[in-house]
Amino acid sequence: MIRLFIFLLISSSIFASTVDRYRWDNGETYLVFLEKNNLPTRELYYNLDKDDQRLTEEMRSGIHYQILRDKNQHIEQILLPLNDELQIHIQKSGDSYSFEAIPIISTTKTEAFYTTITSSPNYNILKATGSKKLAQIFVSSFKHSLNFKNDIRKGDKLVMIYKQKYRLGQPFSMPTLEVAMIEMGHKKHYIYLNDDGRYYDDKGHEVEGFLLAKPVRGARISSYFTKRRWHPILHKWKAHLGIDYAARRGTPVHAAGSGTIIWCARMGSYGNLIKIRHADGYETRYAHLKSFRHGMHRGKHVKKGEIIAYVGTTGRSTGPHLHFELRKHGRAINPLKVVQVTTKRLHGKAKKAFLKLKKNYDESVTLHLNNQTVFKRLPPFEDMSYIHLLDKESSNG
Repeated sequence: MIRLFIFLLISSSIFASTVDRYRWDNGETYLVFLEKNNLPTRELYYNLDKDDQRLTEEMRSGIHYQILRDKNQHIEQILLPLNDELQIHIQKSGDSYSFEAIPIISTTKTEAFYTTITSSPNYNILKATGSKKLAQIFVSSFKHSLNFKNDIRKGDKLVMIYKQKYRLGQPFSMPTLEVAMIEMGHKKHYIYLNDDGRYYDDKGHEVEGFLLAKPVRGARISSYFTKRRWHPILHKWKAHLGIDYAARRGTPVHAAGSGTIIWCARMGSYGNLIKIRHADGYETRYAHLKSFRHGMHRGKHVKKGEIIAYVGTTGRSTGPHLHFELRKHGRAINPLKVVQVTTKRLHGKAKKAFLKLKKNYDESVTLHLNNQTVFKRLPPFEDMSYIHLLDKESSNG
């Protein structure tokens, strides 16, 4: 299907078809989008299964999407990114339209950024790059360990090294911070992304946050968070927007953070489900539960570590496990990429591997400090460049 879309893009210059790029409006829903573009809601929403309908709820404001129109300005195809791995592909065939979720073609680049502080990290990053995402990821990484308000001074130095995905030549999705350094009062403070997907300081201590390491103690991870997974039962591309912890039926499930229960009942393929609302727009979900602990109900406040339910296999489940999700302002994020509160300190081989990784990171930070690498971003691709980019990336797999 991707190759067909590419072929139609390339042939558009011959047959006067056009590809237009749009920005998803704040507050717009998928159904409103269909109605606004005179697309059939029955074929493209109401006839979808519940999981695909839930996928459409992942559309977020600010995302860029593409519409291919023929010479008469009739819509032929649409690509709607859901996250940085999956997109909705709507295609016209005869007088009808089809819906499917397909992988996104993207490239990932390692980028670096250096600046000196004149006001605050948030202000200076935003002023230099125009990227709220870069500012957000830097400040959130240090907010539990440093006091930017009182301790930072003009002239302090800041370095970020991160991975950024590009789709059709444009920055796409949240950057993944690899290492950050801020110099405050002539002292350097670091945060490092380790191979286990968690953040540590320069002593190998896990960075402190508000979440527990595991909502099920002693359980192993049987399925990781991914925004693109080929479902072995349904035989189609789906996102797995959480982490599965395999455990015996009846194993206690603990609240990952303090908050208020906003759902405590059965919900479709989730089976028995508890949702907890936390501070700063976070929400956790606990699915496929055998049962709820007595006294759990909507509106109840629970404390971090409190037992709330028991592992089961209700809903769409092939065996007893906990499906655990973390969301911020409704958007699913990888729980392992969020700073978590634990007493974890690296030891032995794990610490030796971390120190080796840290050394490489430190050398890169020093290089950018010495070179004072300022932020640069490639200009956006024009239409034909964007077509050739798609063609090249698809041919590379």
